[in-house]
Amino acid sequence: MYKIVLDPGHGGEDYGATSIKSKLKEKDITLKIALYAMDFLRQQYAIRVRLTRENDVTVKLKERLKIAKRFKANMFISIHLNQSKGIGVESFIGLEAPKINQELQQCLHNEITKILTRKQLNIVGRHLREANHEMLQKVFMPSVLFKHLCINDDFKLLNDERFLKELGEAYAIGIGGFLDFEKM
Repeated sequence: MYKIVLDPGHGGEDYGATSIKSKLKEKDITLKIALYAMDFLRQQYAIRVRLTRENDVTVKLKERLKIAKRFKANMFISIHLNQSKGIGVESFIGLEAPKINQELQQCLHNEITKILTRKQLNIVGRHLREANHEMLQKVFMPSVLFKHLCINDDFKLLNDERFLKELGEAYAIGIGGFLDFEKM
């Protein structure tokens, strides 16, 4: 059985990006998206899912990686938002990552872009990138770090629970598609 770790970025004392136009915090939005993704994965696929945090607690980077290692995860997905001028979707894999990481990145990227396009957002950035990010370099399984939308400019959409659920489900569908799973 496949084991997936979803990493809702930030948490606890680490707010991540904070909207200057509303009271939204990245840590709250990423957790909601990850919880929706986890629920959908568990309902639709024969898959085990663990989150690096299931509530508002601080989890250091090293501990996030240890969670994935102890769980013997087959995949690690980290979810983030952009602070400003981050219209669209950016996804990152480690430098010189194996081809399987690129395939996972593309599957997830496609599903998330579909949701944003359906919402008729002006998606400027559709960037699939490599980065020398510690998290991506030190995890030894297919892994992708996502940044999408802008907490300052897209705060109305990020306040919409239905949209967050759709976004979480897009992550799940992308994972299912990558694994070539059919829904139960």
